Amino acid sequence: VKYYQIQSTNNMKLTILASLIAASAAFAPAQQSAKTTSLNAFEDALGSQPPLGFFDPLGLVADGDEEKFDRLRYVEIKHGRIAQLAFLGQIVTRAGIHLPGNIDYAGNAFDSFPNGVAALIGPDSIPFEGQGQIIAFIGWLEIAFMRDVPGTGNEHVGDFRNGYIDFGWDDFDEETKMSKRAIELNNGRAAQFGILGLMVHELIIPL
Repeated sequence: VKYYQIQSTNNMKLTILASLIAASAAFAPAQQSAKTTSLNAFEDALGSQPPLGFFDPLGLVADGDEEKFDRLRYVEIKHGRIAQLAFLGQIVTRAGIHLPGNIDYAGNAFDSFPNGVAALIGPDSIPFEGQGQIIAFIGWLEIAFMRDVPGTGNEHVGDFRNGYIDFGWDDFDEETKMSKRAIELNNGRAAQFGILGLMVHELIIPL
């Protein structure tokens, strides 16, 4: 019995020692410095502005990987653009503005369908055939236009001009370009929260 007590005590000491070593390693200055360096890599990136500055609570780019950051920024910009169109669509249709004519050969007018989520889900929603055409059209835009074609002179992540759309962009100075990109990014972020809020509100209390 005495042997097992001594053995148990030794095991406990080894466990405590291992815990102390792990704790020391976790707070080692070299590791902390490396993490800080990684986080500082994007402090001046577009969209890092007061009051939050560079905001990455999940640590998605804590390793400082530029390629990963560009990919996430690409997705953020795209989602922001889609959300802005969605929010604008909510405002326009709820103001009573719809496409003229009928949506199908059965004589159902565009304005005969409800607005918002109810147009996609529910008893009065657009038929599957109509929704399928919408999805196909979006897919065509995604493949043909809404992508970054290498070698066409695009300047930054999310630049989909691809050598044939300009609208005067090349005439702006660098400060104006950065300002407009920041405005688009912030409007996209706000629109994502806005359309999500409208959808949740509509499901809780129909508008």
